[in-house]
Amino acid sequence: MAFEITQDLHPDLMPLAWLLGRWEGRGHGDYPTIEKFEFGQQIDFSHNGKPFLHYVSQTFVVGEDGKRERPLALETGFWRPKPDNKLEVILAHPTGFAEIWYGEIEGAKIEMRTDVVARTETAKEVTAGHRLYGLVKGELMWAYDMAAEGNPLQPHLWATLVRS
Repeated sequence: MAFEITQDLHPDLMPLAWLLGRWEGRGHGDYPTIEKFEFGQQIDFSHNGKPFLHYVSQTFVVGEDGKRERPLALETGFWRPKPDNKLEVILAHPTGFAEIWYGEIEGAKIEMRTDVVARTETAKEVTAGHRLYGLVKGELMWAYDMAAEGNPLQPHLWATLVRS
């Protein structure tokens, strides 16, 4: 599906313009502390004319009929492109932690790592993350490696989404 870059897009957002819109699809999860699972996902990237993207990701359990059954994870934040194709991302999770990520934009590929993970005393112990996002043949593919609950950084989530 084609998308249009609106005239009110801040010039600093041009390296991220390919992300704008709604993306939907399916993903997989695995980690030593949980059983393997599949999920549905919706990601929205939007802007308000300022030099950042607003990001919201929602995942959910999908039934055999493909319909949403119940919510899983939710995260929201801001993607802030910087000079020299650098990227700063701030994410918050309702489960009690927030992250600051630093990364690089290389065309239609983004790679980023956590710098800070802050958590409430009741949140799961997440200590580090690494994320890749890429546009491959019109699909948004992403992967998330996580260090948590005493485990080292390792694959946790990955998905393929299409623009809706």
